Amino acid sequence: MLLHLSAEFDLQRDVSPWLLAQAPAAALGNADTFEKSSAALYIVNIERNGKIIYTWKHLYTFERDVHIISSSVNSERTLLAVSFLQSTKEERVNQLLQPVSKCLALLIEIHPVNNVKVLKAVDSWIKVQFLHTVAEKQGFPKSHLLLISEDKYVEQIHIHVVMEEEHKVVFQKFAQFPREKVADDLIWAQWDMIEQRLFYIVPKDSGHILKCVQFGLDGDSVLILEAPLDMPLTDIGLKLVNFGYDYWEDQERVIKPPNLQVYTNETGSLCVCYSQTSDKPEGVTYSVTFLHKGYSKTYTVSLEGTDFPQGKDMIFLNLDYYVAVYLPGNFLHLLSTLHPEPMCYNLFLTGENARINELHSSSIQSTLKATVLDCCSGKMLRVRIDECALLRYLWNSKLDSDRLAALHCALLLVGSKTDLEKQIIQWISEKVSMCDTFDPIQEFIIASLYWRMCLDADKLDKLLPYTSLLHWNGIIPGVTCVTDIISLPILKVQNCSGFWEKLNSNLECVKYVGPHLHYNNRVLRREWYHLLSEERTVERRATTYLRNLFENAKKVLSNLDTWNIEERRVPIFQEEDYQQRLLMGLMVSQLRDHLMRHLQYVGKKKVDQLVLDYVSKLVDLICRMMEAIWRKYNLDSCIFCFKGRGSAAEYAVFHILSRILEAASGLCIPLPPGFHTVHVGLGVRCLPLHTLLHYIDVGVLHLTETCVLRLLKDLDNTEENEKLKFSIVARLPEAVGHKICQLWNHPVSSNFIARKYVKLLLERVKNRQHSRPLVDRPSAHIEFLPLNYLASMLAEVEHQGQNPSEEREDVNVRFLEETALKHTTMLLGL
Repeated sequence: MLLHLSAEFDLQRDVSPWLLAQAPAAALGNADTFEKSSAALYIVNIERNGKIIYTWKHLYTFERDVHIISSSVNSERTLLAVSFLQSTKEERVNQLLQPVSKCLALLIEIHPVNNVKVLKAVDSWIKVQFLHTVAEKQGFPKSHLLLISEDKYVEQIHIHVVMEEEHKVVFQKFAQFPREKVADDLIWAQWDMIEQRLFYIVPKDSGHILKCVQFGLDGDSVLILEAPLDMPLTDIGLKLVNFGYDYWEDQERVIKPPNLQVYTNETGSLCVCYSQTSDKPEGVTYSVTFLHKGYSKTYTVSLEGTDFPQGKDMIFLNLDYYVAVYLPGNFLHLLSTLHPEPMCYNLFLTGENARINELHSSSIQSTLKATVLDCCSGKMLRVRIDECALLRYLWNSKLDSDRLAALHCALLLVGSKTDLEKQIIQWISEKVSMCDTFDPIQEFIIASLYWRMCLDADKLDKLLPYTSLLHWNGIIPGVTCVTDIISLPILKVQNCSGFWEKLNSNLECVKYVGPHLHYNNRVLRREWYHLLSEERTVERRATTYLRNLFENAKKVLSNLDTWNIEERRVPIFQEEDYQQRLLMGLMVSQLRDHLMRHLQYVGKKKVDQLVLDYVSKLVDLICRMMEAIWRKYNLDSCIFCFKGRGSAAEYAVFHILSRILEAASGLCIPLPPGFHTVHVGLGVRCLPLHTLLHYIDVGVLHLTETCVLRLLKDLDNTEENEKLKFSIVARLPEAVGHKICQLWNHPVSSNFIARKYVKLLLERVKNRQHSRPLVDRPSAHIEFLPLNYLASMLAEVEHQGQNPSEEREDVNVRFLEETALKHTTMLLGL
């Protein structure tokens, strides 16, 4: 079971014992009466502040049993509004000759329980709802009440009160309270108690319009949104959502209205969920309109081969960043509201994974985010995604679409939960080779960074990548999806704030920018390859440009040093890695340019910090992956050594590091300094020589100066080790190889240095004409005339200019003589 329910409020648990304690004698003396009264105990409404209104004799007592339609209490808890039926159907038939209003709406003073005012007396039902515009503000002189009529209109009443002695709150002496019409001709309405918004639908021409009224701090209302809807809505009576629950009305409905709900998210997401009751056993259809994206998606789920759940309605749940579609006994579909496209980010579950205990579709209302009200059982339930169940689903999934959706869902839940992150890394380390259509390491890095950065910073969700996939051609078995482009909503008020500002930003993005706003690595990769080619050809860019890049990298590494992290086992950050620092600095520069183009109003200093945090968290994320893998396989040595053969655990870590390198290369992102040294070290210990050299040649392993120097130092000069050393040195870039030879005390290194020195001197001879004969410079120790002549000539060149060997001062003609003789002796076997 992926979704877990926990009861935050339960009438039988939280209220019934209190009632027994309040009236023990009545309960014991007349058990039947108490049991009958307990059966009539049900939730009527939930207010913005979380207060729950239920039917019992507490705030106000009616003289006889009545059919309560709705009830609401103002934020100061001084006024009670209630609507009820004055008589049942049978009583109204018997009272045809006595004209009595069907429904009464009353306003009642709570303290003292004194005055009662009749707000409405009509023959259609009325629902009441107080505005909670200023929460918990005592002594507020005015309350505002909405009246929603079965006759398809909504009006607002402004109620003035005064405070008397002993904290009594009474009505002002007004004959009538001021009232105004808020909406008219509506066929559907939904109340958003948290944000104090009224969504409603009105027919227009051949279609329908979704409208929204936002209520302000003083109870003032403004029509803020209009959005065309292309849905087959039928007018079978006014359908209300989140205006409390009327058990008798629900039972008396002959034809059930369409299931339609609007969900919002603080990121500016606005979704309309719709389903029509169907008795077709072959499948069900539902649609979700992503108004903030400019398209709608209609899903058809095949039910062939399953028991069609007769009489069960589809349930929509608002899980903040997901919309859940639940058909009890059949499936659970979680749709991402931020990234509904492609389908692989949506979880579709069946069987045991889709089951939600204690959820009965006939009486469910999704009143708050991640909260549902089960009106039949009298429970308010908190809904959350069970992390353990999600991880089990991730481990057991066979399809890449399921794995990818579960991975993204888990990364959204990570936050600061390091244990959950470690379990995800463990899954990646064991399943990385089983994913054919996506790279789980790339998705882990990109999605983790996205959720870490975008939840706290405005508009970054449109600028930073959330996936490494460019497209997805996979399907969900048994589910078909049709996407339709829709007309964008119209915001009627300019210069909005909060949710409406973010919604407007999303709509502007759809209208003028499109989906190509996210940062990509194309420019970064091109510039990176260009810098590497310059390095190979010894054509360096301007010193200032490179200095700025290395300064960027220095800031990133400095930012990492300031973070409190547990003691590392992986031997990284112990060397200067020129190429990785260069890529790190280049990424900072490219990402800063990208954000500055779209966040000019933020300011350079803020953008610089965002970029620094992003790249620092990227490097830190790779470090944490390595650390988790290191600890999993218990490789606890911080001082890396090339001696000895690798264990099975080291080979497993080498394989994972190879996949991390492959993922980083594909994304063109920097690795922590020292990564390549650790990787090559594991390769030397775990791979046979021919495989090791092949991996170096094809780019799986990258040789670094620190790595080669440590290898030359750690390994002795046995025949096998010398073969390895020579093969490694021969594959080094020319500049690095020359530097290594300067530090390696070995005859081969001396021979290399001597040859290069001779080449430099002979090039000088070739380019210079001598005006006098060469000076003889016989050696007291050498009787080999060709070598004497060469040494004399080179000595003359040395006398005419400075020593061309800048790396080592001891490289001169004497060094050449000794090296040449040693080399000749070795060749002759003397």
